[in-house]
Amino acid sequence: MMSYEVNFDGLVGLTHHYAGLSFGNEASALHQNSVSNPRLAAKQGLLKMKALADLGFRQAVLPPQERPHIPMLRRLGFSGSDATILAQAMRQAPRLLSALSSASSMWTANAATVSPSSDSADGRVHFTAANLNNKFHRAIEAETTSAVLRAIFSNERHFVHHDALPQVALFGDEGAANHNRLGGAYGRRSVQVFVYGQHVYGNVAGPQRYPARQTREASEAIARLHQLDENHTVFIQQNPAVIDKGVFHNDVIAVSNQQVLFHHQQAFLNQPQALDDIRRKMATLDEELIAIEVPEASVSVEDAVATYLFNSQILTRQDGKMTLVVPEESRQHVGVWRYLSERVSRGGPIDEIKVFDLRESMRNGGGPACLRLRVVLNEQELQAVNPQVIMNDNLFNRLNDWVERYYRDQLTQNDLADPLLLSEGREALDALTVILGLGSIYPFQR
Repeated sequence: MMSYEVNFDGLVGLTHHYAGLSFGNEASALHQNSVSNPRLAAKQGLLKMKALADLGFRQAVLPPQERPHIPMLRRLGFSGSDATILAQAMRQAPRLLSALSSASSMWTANAATVSPSSDSADGRVHFTAANLNNKFHRAIEAETTSAVLRAIFSNERHFVHHDALPQVALFGDEGAANHNRLGGAYGRRSVQVFVYGQHVYGNVAGPQRYPARQTREASEAIARLHQLDENHTVFIQQNPAVIDKGVFHNDVIAVSNQQVLFHHQQAFLNQPQALDDIRRKMATLDEELIAIEVPEASVSVEDAVATYLFNSQILTRQDGKMTLVVPEESRQHVGVWRYLSERVSRGGPIDEIKVFDLRESMRNGGGPACLRLRVVLNEQELQAVNPQVIMNDNLFNRLNDWVERYYRDQLTQNDLADPLLLSEGREALDALTVILGLGSIYPFQR
């Protein structure tokens, strides 16, 4: 039976703005208080989805979440009408209002960790929504994320959904941004690689400047929940030194596809040993790791962070060769583009580069890989997915029209207190759930 990797990209939300909320994400901090363009941001994401679908890749859509998050504002002591609450929050706690208006759910690499049926003991696809508890503005996403995933992957014969891990630092979980799967054909059993920044009970040194958002304890819990074979599961630590340089997730320093791991020379702690562990476990599946290591002398960690070279997508085409999807910033950097051009010219599994302009997302610290959640599905499982979220010409046109109707073309933090923005957002999301066939997934719909 054929299997496919389906990329579920997040739609940028109506309150997309630059608040610098993510300590450790240098792009987010750099563009704090800039004027954003939510309409352009959403259209840039849609163009990427449609272009990849047109190239023959399986592509789908995940919706944004409701923001500002009025239920949490009420829980934190603001009262009265929605308009009154927004005014109070702007006057008394504008940074809190900004956090509760973040459109960060657009980065669906953080939505969940997904294990395909070929890797799980019960032969079903497992989903665990990420708790994202290192950042308050993201920690409030898990409940709606779970509702969205359950609405799209609803068939219990094929899909299993786990609640987010406990909201404590010990089980800090950032989803697929710290998870790789390495093997051969998508439908074959593969090695699942969990990358963590901190081992709380392991007494292992972590970063000193920026937080380590993923714990080994969280990764081990997910592996148990997903019924993974320990002989084909690897836990490796991200290099603390690169976290302190702004590599807040593994997908800012490494990306994988099938047997290929594209990574920086300084990506992992004790890197030779970590790669050997992956090779050894892949060998038990008769698969060979292809490790493409980018030397520090060719691309520094700082340049990798600035251009999001590794926050890219590697996609397998129908001819078996691979395409690397990078942001425009990688092409604009002379050194990074030279490295990529030379890499492609030397031959190997990656022989094509596609460049996308994702400026609005990039300025908030999210590139091509941040915007997508990879889900491997066989033909029966794909048939069981809600078909209304699968990208095609009709959906692309409907979503473009939807964005044109509801999204503003500029937004500042002061606009977040505008009650019209809240009502516009609710009307838009109500319409979107009809377009995507999701039912009542938002608090205001219940």
